[in-house]
Amino acid sequence: MLMLIAFFFVGIFSTIFNRRYSHWTLLLFRIMIRCKRLKRGMKVKFVEHEGYRFCYFCRGKPGSQPSVLMLHGFSFNKDMWLDTIKLFPKDLHVVCLDMPGHGETTRLLAESYTAVNQAKMIHQFVECIGLNQKPFHLVGMSMGGTIAGIYAAQYPSDVSHLSLLCPPGLRYAADNEFIKHLKELRKSTNSHSNPLVPLTVKQGERQHAWKSSRVKRPQKQASLCFFLGKGFLDMSSKESRYHLHDSMSKIRAPAQIIWGREDKVMDPSGAEMLAKAIPASQVHILKKCGHFITLDRPRKLSKLLLEFHYSVCGTAENKKMA
Repeated sequence: MLMLIAFFFVGIFSTIFNRRYSHWTLLLFRIMIRCKRLKRGMKVKFVEHEGYRFCYFCRGKPGSQPSVLMLHGFSFNKDMWLDTIKLFPKDLHVVCLDMPGHGETTRLLAESYTAVNQAKMIHQFVECIGLNQKPFHLVGMSMGGTIAGIYAAQYPSDVSHLSLLCPPGLRYAADNEFIKHLKELRKSTNSHSNPLVPLTVKQGERQHAWKSSRVKRPQKQASLCFFLGKGFLDMSSKESRYHLHDSMSKIRAPAQIIWGREDKVMDPSGAEMLAKAIPASQVHILKKCGHFITLDRPRKLSKLLLEFHYSVCGTAENKKMA
């Protein structure tokens, strides 16, 4: 009888729960992410610049060592770094930013999201929180790597050293399959016929409806879909597509270039291309690793970042990881 009563209440609770949270897996994922943030000691903060709000989380305080600013890839957010910073010392000042239009940072559909404009916005953020009172270690992966490289070229006094993780924006002798697909995708977006990259609010609402039978806050979701489409077009525009390639010879900070050997998105040969253009650089090609280094090899990545950080700072190489 007790078991029957228990099953009855569990059934009632499950029904209420499913009605209230149709996307319960998403809810559980968010809870998991929040727990990770707490476990890592990351504090979520906001800062505004002329009405534009940046969201970031950080740990530690600026000290004798350079701070670390980490820029995530396209369509991700600051949580991408949680597994990487797990091994960082607690006294190392780390800042992980939601890139313009991503996560909880303001999303303006009328804004330009080319690589150069995003680098300018990152500079505004850096000045707002006073991060450039002394040079800092700048880390960027994928799109974040492109913007980090351009930032280092445009604001050299801000950057003490630079870590670039499989960044796009380079000119290759031949396109790989992924780049060929992207170019086809861009052609189809220009013809307004591509269902994967919405260019209007209605297209965004329709795309969200395909993904879910119960559309919740459709305008917000449509805005996100529209932004991703616009962000893709801005970053892949002629103005922005190869800006890292055109800027890499201007980078003067010591640079670390990390690439996954099995990267099918950006060809690993880009690592040598960057190394030849940046005077003080080192290259690491990771085995059993694709484009998403933070997911494939977070511990190895953490170790490489810290070794590079301390080697440039001139501190003990055997400093213990937290």
